[in-house]
Amino acid sequence: MLTDEQKEQIEIENKAISKNIHNIRHRILVFSGKGGVGKTTVSVNLAYGLRIKGYRTGLLDADVTGPDVPKMLGLTGEMHVHERRIVPHICHDLKVVSIASLLQPDQPVIWRGPMRSKVLHQFLGDVEWGKLDYLVADLPPGTGDEIISLTQKMEPDLAIIVTTPQEISLIDSARAINMARKMNVPRIAVIENMSGLICPVCATHIDLFGTGGGEKQAELMGVSFLGRLPIDIEARKMADNGKPVILENINSDISVALASIVDNIEEMLNERHQSTTKQ
Repeated sequence: MLTDEQKEQIEIENKAISKNIHNIRHRILVFSGKGGVGKTTVSVNLAYGLRIKGYRTGLLDADVTGPDVPKMLGLTGEMHVHERRIVPHICHDLKVVSIASLLQPDQPVIWRGPMRSKVLHQFLGDVEWGKLDYLVADLPPGTGDEIISLTQKMEPDLAIIVTTPQEISLIDSARAINMARKMNVPRIAVIENMSGLICPVCATHIDLFGTGGGEKQAELMGVSFLGRLPIDIEARKMADNGKPVILENINSDISVALASIVDNIEEMLNERHQSTTKQ
């Protein structure tokens, strides 16, 4: 049973989170049923795609035990605290928060679920996000404690499930879709990543993992399909060097596909915002 002091602390925390998130117009969760599907790459490039369109955007690295966002952005150094508020890093006009900024490069996060959830609550309530048009949260894979906790606290407008066309990935992404439904996320959508390989020599499209599985799954499960992203070797190299492909090569096939997905997200959430306003 909670003590009165613990109850008071939880109430203070909830008020801080509520105040913060209601300064953010749209809140997007990006997650997957399994690891290795390119979820973080998608999150990073979607956040920058929204920023390119002029939206005030933040990126929350919510994968506490595997925080890779700073590596993909070339971010180094610790986060600063001002008047007991965490100040996000600014990277190419994008506000970024990650626990990796509080750790040594190879330091593992060996925490149980409640501790991981606690730090995510701090990232929602104690970070000086300011007024944003979009906050993109890159969640850990699976359906664990921190995903449940963050979804409850963040009140997202949209959950994006990233999958590959492979059958094994689709099985896990179906679980992620159903979890988003159980958490009452109002909009759910699928992105099919690694949908074909573009040969760097001859530019031939090779269906390395198959194609179309994500779109078919979205149709069968009654959720939106945002688009497909090809495997791009140069994009992988850029990510390893802290350079998001949508910033470095806006005309590449994968960047064009990402821009189309951003347009779809914009249209989807603006429609919801307008219908909510009319009610």
